[in-house]
Amino acid sequence: MVKSVFSSKSVACLVSSIALNLFFIINIYLGGQWKNLSWSSRAAAEAEAVAAISCSGHGRAYLDGLVVNGNEPVCECNTCYTGPDCSQFLPDCTANADGGDPLFLEPFWMQHVASSALVVAGWHRMSYSFNDLTFFSKELERLIRKVHTIVGNAITENRFIIFGAGSTQVLNAAVYALFPENTSSPTGVVASVPYYGLYKEQAEYFNSEKFKFQGDAYTWRNQSDASTNMIEFVTSPNNPDGQLNKAILHGPHVKTVYDRAYYWPHFTPIPTPADEDLMVFTLSKLTGHAGSRFGWAVIKDETVFNRMVIHMKLNSMGVSKDSQLRAFKLLKTVLEGEGKEIFDFAYQKMKIRWERLTRALSLSNRFSLQKINPQYCTFYNKVREFSPAYAWLKCEREEDKDCYAVLEAANIIGRQGNIFGTEDRYVRLSLVRSQDDFDILIECLNKLVSEEDGAKTM
Repeated sequence: MVKSVFSSKSVACLVSSIALNLFFIINIYLGGQWKNLSWSSRAAAEAEAVAAISCSGHGRAYLDGLVVNGNEPVCECNTCYTGPDCSQFLPDCTANADGGDPLFLEPFWMQHVASSALVVAGWHRMSYSFNDLTFFSKELERLIRKVHTIVGNAITENRFIIFGAGSTQVLNAAVYALFPENTSSPTGVVASVPYYGLYKEQAEYFNSEKFKFQGDAYTWRNQSDASTNMIEFVTSPNNPDGQLNKAILHGPHVKTVYDRAYYWPHFTPIPTPADEDLMVFTLSKLTGHAGSRFGWAVIKDETVFNRMVIHMKLNSMGVSKDSQLRAFKLLKTVLEGEGKEIFDFAYQKMKIRWERLTRALSLSNRFSLQKINPQYCTFYNKVREFSPAYAWLKCEREEDKDCYAVLEAANIIGRQGNIFGTEDRYVRLSLVRSQDDFDILIECLNKLVSEEDGAKTM
């Protein structure tokens, strides 16, 4: 009892001391550098109030979220959690390993909340263009070039850079820009299997007379008609299997778009700076901010660059100035210090996730994962393993022709193999979602393997 009273008094003294120190610190700032703040103080107070809403670590509240009691945003809960503060776990919940939301980087930004925060005036960048009559921020372009230089994953010197609403818009603009002007025949669009399904989906959705999706690049490698115009998408590292792909098709009538979305040290070794004619990157796989919809391309040829600019102008009148400002602020945070902290953080996260996933499936005779040989990484100056954003899972049993159905029966949702142009014996599992999503995925996989007939024993 005496010990309890003593502890209570100690805690009370500690709390009082902290409160007193905070009082003095706040007064120092209010009397000094924050003294003249006016409109921004209200905006900051609103942001801080929402950030302080407790969601039990299993959700977040947002300024633009649904509200209760007239003005307080509600918690938006992670998968398998519910309740006013997201504290209630839903048993037998389905593990969502489908989408590519890179929420595994959310803790990094919570650790860097001050340096990455933005307060924006209502009159910020209201015009369509900047003062130089372009749609693109020169300062943001400068930061992008600096990030590539520090990471060593792309050569940007004497190259042109264009922005888009995520890599999705940039990829589409690239196809339009590479279409030859002196032909009336549709250009074939190809990618090697397994390929990122967006390439096919975009080509078929826009249904343009200029281009047509022609499937697997390998089937066109030895075609007799060498005069056929082709555009090949090369995803490197590949989505879904993480391989560092190279172009399959070559020749005077072949144009190549390198999708380098995942060519960052947290997903792959960086053996050499990429130096292709047209390379596409995205903020979402660098910083995790998929919702900001910001991507860019590094381009050698000025004519291709200009044609992409025209496409962006006609398609969307450029890129949101708010997205560019957000990207600018985030990249400034990325470049703080030696510019390596986010990559160290993200690589360790992905490395641990791959270790846990490999361990979970090591006892299985029913499932296997993609295998990629380690390579030398110039960023870390050592030979290292790959840590891809996705697991490319294969069902090995002859009867398991629909691997998606096998996993779905075990409360796991992935993405079917046919979406990537291959057989349904494969399923892509996302490893970049929230920690809750990943933990539930591992729990479901452990259960599935434990129930497996003939499973290996330790």
